[in-house]
Amino acid sequence: MPEHQPDNQPESRPESRHKAWKFGDNLNTDEIIPARYNITTVEAELAKHVFGEIRPDYAGGVRPGDVVVGEQNFGCGSSREHAPRAIRGSGACCVIAASFARIFFRNAINIGLPILECPEAAGEIADGDEVQVNVEEGWILNRTQGKTYHAHPLPAFVVKLAQCGGIIPFLKSHEIEELV
Repeated sequence: MPEHQPDNQPESRPESRHKAWKFGDNLNTDEIIPARYNITTVEAELAKHVFGEIRPDYAGGVRPGDVVVGEQNFGCGSSREHAPRAIRGSGACCVIAASFARIFFRNAINIGLPILECPEAAGEIADGDEVQVNVEEGWILNRTQGKTYHAHPLPAFVVKLAQCGGIIPFLKSHEIEELV
């Protein structure tokens, strides 16, 4: 992969630099948000407990725009939307993974959590690396390692859903024909 700054992004924008929070293979939805906290769908409440049993430092340390990075089969397990809601509520701007469990992938899109599938980035980004992500174009810049990765960009309609906060908020303010 090329090791350069994407042409359309200035090098010194501190607001575009965010920490990577790294997780391994087969991270399941109960590890993302334990079921005992799924008594609400209020994202700020869910975010207080996100990754609490496997990364107790996450909820208190995550900052808006940080990036969650996982390996294979991210989000396996239950079909509840609480897992992507908890991540979005924590302020993370997206999830990068080598692959996603199908139901997590669908739920993330439904609630407007941007996700990028990029095995190379997921494998090479280390916990704490400084990263920048452009979900519309599908590039991921690891500023710590000086590497740029190219994920499959999200389709335009998925970007629209994410910008509106998910499919329900989108449909409340748009016509369904705008997605096609």
